[in-house]
Order: sequence, then structure tokens, then C-alpha cells
Amino acid sequence: MRVILAEDSTLLREGLVRLLAEEGHEVVAAVGDAEALLAAVEADQPDVVVADVRMPPTHTDEGLRAALEIRRTRPGIGVLVLSQYVEKRYATELLTGESEGVGYLLKDRVVQVDEFLDALERVGAGQAAFDPDVVRQLLKRTSLADPLAGLTERERAVLAEMAQGYTNAAIAQRLHISLSGVEKHINAIFDKLELSGNSGYSRRVLAVLRYLGT
Repeated sequence: MRVILAEDSTLLREGLVRLLAEEGHEVVAAVGDAEALLAAVEADQPDVVVADVRMPPTHTDEGLRAALEIRRTRPGIGVLVLSQYVEKRYATELLTGESEGVGYLLKDRVVQVDEFLDALERVGAGQAAFDPDVVRQLLKRTSLADPLAGLTERERAVLAEMAQGYTNAAIAQRLHISLSGVEKHINAIFDKLELSGNSGYSRRVLAVLRYLGT
């Protein structure tokens, strides 16, 4: 897989370069700011971009805005965004767009090499990969009128796995239930959240967005 890295921490950036090279991936470029990221993508299109949310010069959302621009202009490129903290607004912005080939991981997850590489592979394959801690924050109750109040504990567990980007088959394996059982729970979630299949939008994404309080 061909990867471009955008991370202003030299130590983390060089560590990721070495890790990816050892795993057989080609690091096309490794840069330290959003402007350099966009230039690198323009010069040599990768399969996946790994970008920090906060980058120079203001260290606010330069990395995220660059990632969203790449998704808008080159939707074939997977984007895996890294963040120091759970930032609901940024996660929501990624979820509200096309969710294929998109990921959001906390930087603490990067040191868990297998999980980071799994997320990278899923994003590169056109799937979604959202950090479990991010998903838990997005699933928290944000008002007294909790849209998830009618879901069973198992349905909530299935929804959390969906929000991380896992397929039905992967959810069945991770939760130790049958594939038909997963499909039954997902249909129940759609029904309870009143998500019509005729909206033109992905009901899997809407199931996450429905209860966001941002």
C-alpha cells in the first residue's frame, strides 16, 4: 500500500515511517504540515493518507481540513485521521461525508501496532475504521431524550461495532453471534431509530449521526 504521512511530531512521524516500511508499505512522503500534505498528494497520489488533526501553523484543524479537501477532490484516496483527544465535531465531519475509506484513531491507539495496522488496511480497502473510544464518546447520552433509549444492550453493542466500520460478518465474529443474528439486530436498530431505506443515505451512517449532540 502506498501511504503519505502528515504529522508535525518528528519522532512520531519517523516512527510511523519505519513501522510502515517494515510492514511492506511504501511511504510516498512524510511531511510536517497541511500545506505540504496537499502538495505531496498533488505530486504523487497515494492509496491512503494518514494525517494528524492539529498541525502547523495554528495547531487547530489544519490537518482535518486538508483531509476533507483530499476526500472532496480525490475520493479514491483513503484517509486515516489521528487525534490526541476525542473531538466530536471532527469525527462527525468525517462521518457525515462518504464513510467509505475513512478512519479516525486516537494517537494512543497508534502504539497498539496491530490495531493501527488493521485500521490502515481497512481504510485502504475502502472500509471505515473508527476508534472504539471515539465511538463510545459519540454514543454517550447528550440529552434527556436519548434516541438510543429503546435499544437493547445487544443492539447497542452491534451499533458500536457498526460505528467502528466493521462489516456484518466481522461483527458476528467479534460478538460471537450468528450473521443472521447481526442482520436481525441491525434491522431492529433501523426500525427503532426510524431510519427509512428510501432516504438516499447510508442507514449505517445515519444510525450513528441520529443521536449526536454536537
